[in-house]
Amino acid sequence: MSEWIISLEGTESGHLLAMGLALFAAVTHAVFGALQKGRHDPWLTRGAIDFSYGLMAMPFALFVVPFPSAHLWPIFAVTFVIHIVYKVVLALAYSRGAYTVVYPVVRGSTPFFTVIGAYLLFGETFSGTQWLGVAVLMAGILGLAVYNLIFLETERDTLKLATGLAVITGLIVALYTTYDAYGIRAAADPFTFLAWFFMLDSIVMPVIAALRWKNMIDRPDPGPLMVRGFIGGCLAFASFGSVMLATRLDKVGEAAVLRETSTVFAALIGWLVLKETVGPRRIALMTLIALGAVIVEFGG
Repeated sequence: MSEWIISLEGTESGHLLAMGLALFAAVTHAVFGALQKGRHDPWLTRGAIDFSYGLMAMPFALFVVPFPSAHLWPIFAVTFVIHIVYKVVLALAYSRGAYTVVYPVVRGSTPFFTVIGAYLLFGETFSGTQWLGVAVLMAGILGLAVYNLIFLETERDTLKLATGLAVITGLIVALYTTYDAYGIRAAADPFTFLAWFFMLDSIVMPVIAALRWKNMIDRPDPGPLMVRGFIGGCLAFASFGSVMLATRLDKVGEAAVLRETSTVFAALIGWLVLKETVGPRRIALMTLIALGAVIVEFGG
């Protein structure tokens, strides 16, 4: 599998596969985000998810993939810190805002920052049409943020804070997307990076979740929580693994932007599953974000 992935780098077949992987990541990440928000404490859910995917990744990291080269360890250290900050800020945002408020702003603000990061780190450039797509996407984000601030009736006291935290999270997502793309490209075997990333990334949040659960007066049953964790772990492999392989095969900026079509799936999940009020105007703005991502992809 590794040799096949490497052989497709920089080819038309690799470009098409990267598109498919990025779209698959969009769908699975929207489900993943809804699972973390859900009806349960986002800190506990995230701890269960990380615990699950850490256990699943461990045998692959230790016994299947090649051992990481020495130059990868500093990369893993930086990645570890970035992802911990990301998870903490995202959990704070989800604790203060609805899924359909936080998720679109996080995922919608990410491409703009990622495009800049990809230019600085990899020298990637966008055409005029692609920058038009970024502008459309950003218009959808700003429109959504303004709409939420004006019209949303629930969680008014924490809405501004949730929106601000969502924008900060989007910046952090762009940072880890760009830096992790650098990491997976630096690894001789892309699956070495992925296996060791998931194992190392699973260390902190389960500890935080366990301490939080211990101090709760009304503690949730750990059984259903771990079931959610297992499902979330599988989704994390599918989502993050897919987009990372896409960044190895093709441009980082395009893969990151196309992944943000997840906002449309997020709107549907928030409405149909979480029973959150979405409304036609918010759906239109979320769709505008996704349209911008599509323009970027096909304007290249």
